Amino acid sequence: MSSENGQGEGGAESAPPEQLALIREAVRKAKAPKAKPRTWRGAALAKELPVARVLVDKGVLHLDRYFDYAVPEELDEAAQPGVRVRVRFGAGGRNVRDGRREGGGLIDGFVVERIAESDYSGPLAALAQVVSPEPVLDAELLGLARAVADRYAGSLADVLQLAVPPRHARAEARESTPAPPPPPAPAPGTWQRYGRGADFLASLASGGAPRAVWTALPGPQWAEEIARAVQATLASGRGALVVVPAGRPAARVGAALTALLGEGQHAVLTADAGQERRYREWLAVRRGAVRAVVGTRAAMFAPVRNLGLVVVWDDGDAGHSDDNAPFPHVREVLELRASRDRCGFLLGGWSCTVEAAQLVESGWALPLVADRDQVRAAAPLVRTVGDGDLARDEAARAARLPTLAWQTVREGLRHGPVLVQVPRRGYVPRMACAQCRAPARCRHCAGPLQAQDAGELRCDWCGRGEPAWHCPACGGFRLRAQIVGARRTAEELGRAFPAVPVRTSGREQVLDTVSEAPALVVSTPGAEPVAEGGYAAALLLDGWAMLGRPDLRAGEDALRRWLAAAALVRPQGAGGTVAVVAEPTLRPVQALVRWDPVGHAVRELAERAELGFPPVSRMAAVSGAPEALAEFLAAAQLPHDAQVLGPVPVPGTEAGRPRRAGGPPPGEHWERALVRVPPGSGAALAAALKTAQAARLARGGSEPIRIRVDPLDIG
Repeated sequence: MSSENGQGEGGAESAPPEQLALIREAVRKAKAPKAKPRTWRGAALAKELPVARVLVDKGVLHLDRYFDYAVPEELDEAAQPGVRVRVRFGAGGRNVRDGRREGGGLIDGFVVERIAESDYSGPLAALAQVVSPEPVLDAELLGLARAVADRYAGSLADVLQLAVPPRHARAEARESTPAPPPPPAPAPGTWQRYGRGADFLASLASGGAPRAVWTALPGPQWAEEIARAVQATLASGRGALVVVPAGRPAARVGAALTALLGEGQHAVLTADAGQERRYREWLAVRRGAVRAVVGTRAAMFAPVRNLGLVVVWDDGDAGHSDDNAPFPHVREVLELRASRDRCGFLLGGWSCTVEAAQLVESGWALPLVADRDQVRAAAPLVRTVGDGDLARDEAARAARLPTLAWQTVREGLRHGPVLVQVPRRGYVPRMACAQCRAPARCRHCAGPLQAQDAGELRCDWCGRGEPAWHCPACGGFRLRAQIVGARRTAEELGRAFPAVPVRTSGREQVLDTVSEAPALVVSTPGAEPVAEGGYAAALLLDGWAMLGRPDLRAGEDALRRWLAAAALVRPQGAGGTVAVVAEPTLRPVQALVRWDPVGHAVRELAERAELGFPPVSRMAAVSGAPEALAEFLAAAQLPHDAQVLGPVPVPGTEAGRPRRAGGPPPGEHWERALVRVPPGSGAALAAALKTAQAARLARGGSEPIRIRVDPLDIG
């Protein structure tokens, strides 16, 4: 031992304990050095297929293509199609050394394929790193992502960010178990309540690919019915995918699948599961260890092997539309998957959207409904309170609650909990005829008319003024805001029934279930908890707040939310009653009273076809700064049959408030134009917008232009 070592040991032994503790703490907190990706300068290339075609993670349209990279020999085995890699991007032709490009920033990507020679005549940069040898992008998922990107005028990289979850090393290192054997075909169960329900299950179990639009009966059986459809598909040796709008219905379908199939037979893909668990479940699906998937929006891209059935529940919910570019909708993506994979398709819900009615009318899917006797046996009694009732009701004028509503709540509390649905704040009224209540629409494009600050009427689509409006239905000249009548609040109901507990379910706290004890459960639409044994009654307040929204889907969405709440109420035979505060002569209210969502959707579809509204026509919303928007529309080579409506101002973002989806940044003023094309020109419209946006970005356009194909909100 040298004297230096001896002094070092002696010094360490004599060091104060406090200093040793500080050293240990510093070592513990120090970050482990990470190896940087190599540039492989001078390294030999792979002997076979030395070129990798890579999709770089650059979500800009003018770079929406593949780039070729050289494969170093040391990465030959790991750099297989479908794996994640890192590459140097943007080096240019100036940084060339020994015939190879070097430099540029590191960026993530996927190896799409390996080829022998590149079409690029210049020097190729080499792959910098294989992030993981796990293949996460196969040809099937890549083809689906490309189809979605083309349909929505977006980039392939943006779609793959939605389709492939972020990597988690610990989850990736964990091995997946073998796939379980197929279960036996299920009994029809409550599917027998529907005319073709048993035949639908039998077709799935025999390997068929039936397509159906399913109008579910009220009650809690919908989750079990979906689980039986999944079991029938698994019995044929194929996989199944179920997409629901939120985590609560996903948990209900998952519980139903567990009850039928047992633990570990399905994967749950939801955003609130956490990155590691979600990636672990996704990998189990990708490796074929799990063949049944239940999840929310992002699960629409789940890589289920040998897909036999896709299911969408409640396709009218806004949760099915992604808020990130290119804004795909679950229903449309699963329609693509059903067509590409030739698998079964089930679009279900208590209500029926216009798009679902169009699928039936076109013959692409068949209706799956129950007869009227089954509907009457399962649905509650629905009663209405309109303007005339409120005007004659002394109690309504004094206490802002109609007598019928009082009676419904009081009688319901004798037998169990009562649900009170209160619309969310922030709904803006649109204008309607004061005499017949027909919506006030523009003579030029049939868009909704809005009252400006100066009292002038102006179209919310094309921006044209309407100084001399008159009602085409009755000839009236007077207008009114469609939100009228008594407004109710949960606090007033609590004061009216002081001896009854009041529970709330909304943005701050969403309840999943409530007991069967008498209570007032006040909820916003979509947050209604399930009551054990069903609610004794339901009170749907401020119907005008939903019917009066300045949106094409206002009536459809109001009916969907009402049916979702009323479906939680006991059947009429068990005393279940629903009271809705809305004008009884309106079409959505009549559809609720008759429990006829299909009839309402069919009539809406016919009306939209006559006026050229979506989904009969295809439409795209283009928004941005006025000058940039005008320049973009002038440069875009739109189809010859395209019609440009607008532009009109986009509501700005107030300082200190969160930015609305699709709204301008704080302090900026944007305008929006709608581009409408007839059926058959939707693909041409998306291609024209995508080409114009790519050319604009390639020229270095700095002003943002936002494109959304088939937007949910068009006014």
